[in-house]
Amino acid sequence: MKISVTSVMVDDQSKALKFYTEVLGFVLKVDVPLGGEHRWLTVVAPDAPEGTQLLLEPMGFAPARVFQKALFDAGIPLTSFGVDDCQAEYERMVKLGVVFRSKPTVMGPVTVAVFEDTCGNLIQMAQV
Repeated sequence: MKISVTSVMVDDQSKALKFYTEVLGFVLKVDVPLGGEHRWLTVVAPDAPEGTQLLLEPMGFAPARVFQKALFDAGIPLTSFGVDDCQAEYERMVKLGVVFRSKPTVMGPVTVAVFEDTCGNLIQMAQV
């Protein structure tokens, strides 16, 4: 058993694709129209094109909007991404205009920071 696809709920897939590729540095893997405005839209890490796909999942299910907002309002990250250097990524992303909820903070063996993804989520980045 392995994880092949995981997802983040997004309020706008086009805006999410722009942020996740141009700011975070992921690359487009799959973009398939699903009818209407929704797409099966995934990105992957540039150094792992056959690795785990991140689905930029449209908010087509009303309770998902409630869940996303509750997490955001409570300051709880939806997911966490690993980075090699949390401070360097923080500085790079701040220059790109990313809004951070917390600066890089050492927590035992991990350094973490939390940012807004422009699509309704808080995302944690972690350096182990």
